Amino acid sequence: MNNILEKNLCNGCSACALVCPKNCISMLSDDEGFLYPKIDKSLCINCGLCDKVCPVLTPQIIKQNKSNIKAYAVTNKSNEIVLKSSSGGVFNAFATYVIRNGGVVVGAGFDDKFFVKHKCVSDIKDLYELQGSKYVQSNMGNTYKEIKKLLDDGILVYFSGTPCQVGGLASFVGKKYNNLITQDLICHGVPSPLVWEKYLEYIKSKHKAKIKSIFFRDKTKGWKNYSMKITFEDGAVYRQTLKKNPYLRAFLKNLCLRPSCYDCSFKRVERVADITLADFWGVENMLPEYSVSDGVSLVLIHTEKGKELFENLSDDLNYTTVNLEKSLKGNSSVNNSAAKPIERDAFMKIIKEQKFVAVKKYYKDSVFKKISNFMLRVKNKLLRSKK
Repeated sequence: MNNILEKNLCNGCSACALVCPKNCISMLSDDEGFLYPKIDKSLCINCGLCDKVCPVLTPQIIKQNKSNIKAYAVTNKSNEIVLKSSSGGVFNAFATYVIRNGGVVVGAGFDDKFFVKHKCVSDIKDLYELQGSKYVQSNMGNTYKEIKKLLDDGILVYFSGTPCQVGGLASFVGKKYNNLITQDLICHGVPSPLVWEKYLEYIKSKHKAKIKSIFFRDKTKGWKNYSMKITFEDGAVYRQTLKKNPYLRAFLKNLCLRPSCYDCSFKRVERVADITLADFWGVENMLPEYSVSDGVSLVLIHTEKGKELFENLSDDLNYTTVNLEKSLKGNSSVNNSAAKPIERDAFMKIIKEQKFVAVKKYYKDSVFKKISNFMLRVKNKLLRSKK
């Protein structure tokens, strides 16, 4: 595995560690908080399974034609679900259907310390744990092994993750399962768990109370101007928009992403997954009749399996077929990796050594940027007034 150990390649999916028959590969955090495989060469038998299962070294063959991918603008018919979701509430509809049909849903959720990991849910009342975006790279743990056992037992599984995590799962299970439905997302990149840990320490030091819940995409001020919302056990609520919240600013400015995210191997319209979900940015330009204040999802259907699930939910969703190419204009991340800022390494170095507040100068906008943003807002306001 010498090639994949280069940090600009490894996405940390953990497939190599889980497939090893001698358990000689451990996933260990580096000094930036990202997990990488570490091989105990004294136990290694050179079986080559780690190379074969790696979705970067041995990528899945994608037998798709872009023209066969169907794109939809979608919202859940329940406004309550939409408000609790990152965009249009589609994941909830898919996941609820699977659980009601005796299946298990696997996705990213918080543990008791608000670190992010993948977990299995088989009860609808627990589905809230997997809802909403988690802007931290999740720890896969033994998830792939758990999923394979469920599949071999004939249980329906719905897996939600980043494109690289779906690729890792597909390689790990090793064959096509009719009872496995995979869903990825149009991914901006995955932030460092260490940066998230430092941010949690910063928030706790400011509020002096235990955290009760965290929501990365609170829509109190709208879908496009979402907020980080943290509720504390003493009843206090911290809410800050994406333009002001320091963690969201660092994430959106690409300052704390995994090295492989700057040259991602999974950037393409065609996917290993059955379904791709995303925010439908720019939907108002294509479909003016859609109300975008609460969020609209872009759904890409890649396979017959994905199509069947989507059609089974037609009574629960409002949806409109859209042109694939036009629908992706607001989601450049489908094909393009995040640009690595020149300040990225300096940001990560300081955050390793100091508290989160020490990196304020990196995620703040420059005076030039602030002026540019102001001029753009004025221009847009004038254009709207002329309509």
